[in-house]
Amino acid sequence: MKKTALFLMTILLFVSCKTEKKEAEKTPDVKKVTIADVSDAMLENAVIYEANIRQYSKEGSFDAFTKDIPQLKQLGVKIIWLMPIFPISETKRKATGGDFASKIEDPEERKKHLGSYYAVSDFTKINPEFGTIEDFRELIQTAHDNDIYVILDWVPNHTGWDHTWLKTNPEFYTKNAKGEITDPLNEDGIPVGWADVADLNYDNQELRKAMVKDMKYWLTDEDVDGFRCDVAGSVPTDFWQEAIPQLRAKKSIFMLAEAWEPELLKGELFDMAYGWDTHHRMNHIAKGEETVADWDKRMQQVDSLYEPDDILMNFVTNHDENSWNGSIEERMGDGAEAFTALSYVAPGMPLIYSGQEYDMKHRLKFFEKDEIPKEKGKTWPILEKLGALKNSHVALHGGKNAASYTKVSTSDANVLAFKREKDGKAVYYIANLSKEAALTKIELTGSFSNYMNDGNVTFREGQDVALQPWQYMILVAE
Repeated sequence: MKKTALFLMTILLFVSCKTEKKEAEKTPDVKKVTIADVSDAMLENAVIYEANIRQYSKEGSFDAFTKDIPQLKQLGVKIIWLMPIFPISETKRKATGGDFASKIEDPEERKKHLGSYYAVSDFTKINPEFGTIEDFRELIQTAHDNDIYVILDWVPNHTGWDHTWLKTNPEFYTKNAKGEITDPLNEDGIPVGWADVADLNYDNQELRKAMVKDMKYWLTDEDVDGFRCDVAGSVPTDFWQEAIPQLRAKKSIFMLAEAWEPELLKGELFDMAYGWDTHHRMNHIAKGEETVADWDKRMQQVDSLYEPDDILMNFVTNHDENSWNGSIEERMGDGAEAFTALSYVAPGMPLIYSGQEYDMKHRLKFFEKDEIPKEKGKTWPILEKLGALKNSHVALHGGKNAASYTKVSTSDANVLAFKREKDGKAVYYIANLSKEAALTKIELTGSFSNYMNDGNVTFREGQDVALQPWQYMILVAE
């Protein structure tokens, strides 16, 4: 009897295993969609988009942003930079006006003040204001499905006052003569003005290890594609020399430094830095405080300071400029479109900041909920057209094998003209960067496609060219 039962059990087990095997064979192996490695070729013609999740939508959520990612692809966006997605410290949380939210007596009013994204309480967690880790993962996957890379805004210089390191590792922080942890200080010992954060001390080797460990997590576990590093120049360069090779060993990544220092672009450190002085020239020219000659000096400065494979980010706005210095309209007035086009055609990589594509004309609140407009108007088709040219034309390559930049002479001090060229292909930018009409001679002959209006234009030697205030042309050699 026992032998019969054992025989029947063996038969049943065999049939069961065979059935399970057949079921397994029926189930297809679903492979997760992945994106190609970050490459030098991609960087040549990329547009980068800075996403302010809190202010991007009424919901201020990952989900609300994720559904619009396919539209960003229409603008030529290849990299999304997410402003910090981490939990924000409650202690010393900043409120609008610069004071601490804790000083607001009305609890309902106090709730409105959400603090600075850059006062991080945990580098490995998600800000619940934006959603869940699953929502974040959906954002990453959607971007990758659309061939768009995602980098995180990383805050290596300081933490919020709630960060666990303040209790577990106080030795990670800068201290004053009394042994008290301090907020970031200038070289003269005077506070920078960031009282809502505690300054990190990179003399501590264990801090360095902990910081790299947290950065690696997002690369290996959450599949992000790199980092934009806040005030990267305030962190010792030798930390980046240690950290970035370790990060690059994990996967192919893109690294953006919020800094101008050329040494941060050496070797395999950061891929791109901020073109702050390029941006300042645009602001000053727009206000009539400088001229095209100052732009020319800046281009010469770039050539002298940076190596040919260094990339600078061009922008007419970003989160700092918009909230603290004014909207594009405030700073650039009627010249806004000409300077936006210049940011695409000049050497480097152009940036779009949340709301720019929707003609945003106000300063976004920084420490509380606000919202960008979401109606397509004048700017969207302009950015779409500029993005298409940037993505497709070799003469606008702005990466590690960038197209050349050559000044074209004009007879008017307010008229900027230059040529970008690579592999025998050329694109010209001509603009009257002033509020006065100009009649100028331009050292240029031939017939060209006038890209922005789909027309054609011919230049003859000695010809006078009339340009209205802030009028610009992007010419493609026929």
